[in-house]
Amino acid sequence: MPDYFNPQGSIRKALHSPSRDRTRQQIKFSDERVCKSHLLSCCPHDILSGTRMDLGECMKVHDLALRADFEIASKQQVFFFELDAMDHLQSFIADCNRRTDIAKRRLADTQEEISAEVAAKAEKVHELNEEIGKLLAKAEQLGAEGNVEESQKVMDEVEQTRIRKREAEEIYRSSMPASSFQQQKLRVCEVCSAYLGLHDNDRRLADHFGGKLHLGFIEIRDKLDELKKVVSEMQEKRNQDRLKRREDRDKEERDKLKRRSRSREKRRQRSSSRDRKRKTRSKSREKHHHHRSRSDSHSQSLSHQRTRDRSKERSSKSKFSREKERPSRDQDHSRDKERRHKKCSYETPNGKSEERSAEEQKAGEI
Repeated sequence: MPDYFNPQGSIRKALHSPSRDRTRQQIKFSDERVCKSHLLSCCPHDILSGTRMDLGECMKVHDLALRADFEIASKQQVFFFELDAMDHLQSFIADCNRRTDIAKRRLADTQEEISAEVAAKAEKVHELNEEIGKLLAKAEQLGAEGNVEESQKVMDEVEQTRIRKREAEEIYRSSMPASSFQQQKLRVCEVCSAYLGLHDNDRRLADHFGGKLHLGFIEIRDKLDELKKVVSEMQEKRNQDRLKRREDRDKEERDKLKRRSRSREKRRQRSSSRDRKRKTRSKSREKHHHHRSRSDSHSQSLSHQRTRDRSKERSSKSKFSREKERPSRDQDHSRDKERRHKKCSYETPNGKSEERSAEEQKAGEI
């Protein structure tokens, strides 16, 4: 069939194109185009490859070199790729569970209805078939690994389980008509949604439970449970870290408030102390000013008193000096007056008149 009639073939060609190979060389493991499930070794496309439920190649990039880079880097840093891988596996398992429910409804519509009691007996036979198949698969795996003794022990358990199965089949046969018992009763495997027959032989059961498809689904489901646990622990740790950061922030805020209140209290104390000092200084200045004003007023009054005393003294001295000088002045005045009376006027030969004293006249006459 040509590839254009086969969408899966066209997808594989696109995935193996040279441009995709160049893209693989250029991107890093943290790129969105890289399959995070592949980095964690749990991609269903890898696990179920080669089975009848082969999903083909993943649409995202798968590269072992990127996985190696991630494993090295994850030792130093947490990338939280488990969240993406868990979502991927949850989606895949949800699809598988839907297919299982659809197959169960189809069997219920096609097979003859039986009573609840008979259905329970048939279910017991199916459970023993599954147990035998799982033990046979385990014994074959141990034998392939060279652990012969453990493999023989498992085979002994298989024989005991077969005896129990035959007993359960006898009980189931006794509760069913012979014609109905010969019909093949099918059930759906809860792990891989494959059909199982009530009368399947051991080889068929061993091939199913030890097959790659069934073991692959077991690996995927176990990996999903592991991822759920890891993610739950990571979320719890993240919540604890977030709570711790919040507590640290609250503590820091409380410390800031305490420091602010302390600083305000200190400023208040300093301001109150400054106010007290200012009041003290103002009081001292008022006292000093009052004392100074009193002293100034006293000194001023003293100076005024001294000034008045000096002025009185000066006035008394001036009065005394004036009284003392007054006789001398009167004497001088009387002498000047006598002197003027003694003077007389005479006429010079030139016709000028001159005043001369009596003594000068006497001297001239002589």
